[in-house]
Amino acid sequence: MSRKIGILGGTGPEGSGLAYRWARSGEEIVIGSRDAKRAEETAAQLRTRIGGSAKIEGTDNVTVASQCDVVVLTVPFSGCAALLKQLKSVWKPGTVVIDTTVPLAATVGGAATRMIGVWQGSAAEQTKELLPAGVSLAAAFQNLGAELLAKDEDVDCDILVCSDDENAKKIASELATKIPGARALNGGKLENARIVESLTALLVGINIRYKVHSAGIRFTGLPITGQ
Repeated sequence: MSRKIGILGGTGPEGSGLAYRWARSGEEIVIGSRDAKRAEETAAQLRTRIGGSAKIEGTDNVTVASQCDVVVLTVPFSGCAALLKQLKSVWKPGTVVIDTTVPLAATVGGAATRMIGVWQGSAAEQTKELLPAGVSLAAAFQNLGAELLAKDEDVDCDILVCSDDENAKKIASELATKIPGARALNGGKLENARIVESLTALLVGINIRYKVHSAGIRFTGLPITGQ
């Protein structure tokens, strides 16, 4: 089935890393940004790096939301609400949104090892509140760092996928398995994103203490697929 995967904030480290991994796996990617020219430049760089018939283009965030079948939210948490309010009237019905954002205090000038309190409970639950009816949501990829995504080797990380919508959960899980070394795990309802997001702050602290950039999460004792 042909589909377009749009990445809001795709010029940033997390967004461009996901774009790189998925384009390498054969997916059609559209990088979104406030600045369409910057998105086009990032897309061109990734096409050059991947080579061959890599399908990556760049455009503005509004076009991504209105035209893509799956849209991945990778903008800093501090800018999420404003962007989602801007896009509320342009979403294509049936779109699946995947929220990767984490309310780290670093997004507002604080410590990266601390979380911002979100009254909805999590970044993902805030996103759900700001999406129109007919657009489904999954939360995933919060614990997979941008530096790992930017490399060529396999990652060593489980991807917890939380959603109240089974189709959104299925699509996010499928995209997780397209990243070599990653395993998708059913994280349950969307409200569990509160726990998953907080693990990111823990991983940031572990990376700092051990002077690495590759700390990830693995769950033991599960079937190989994690399903």
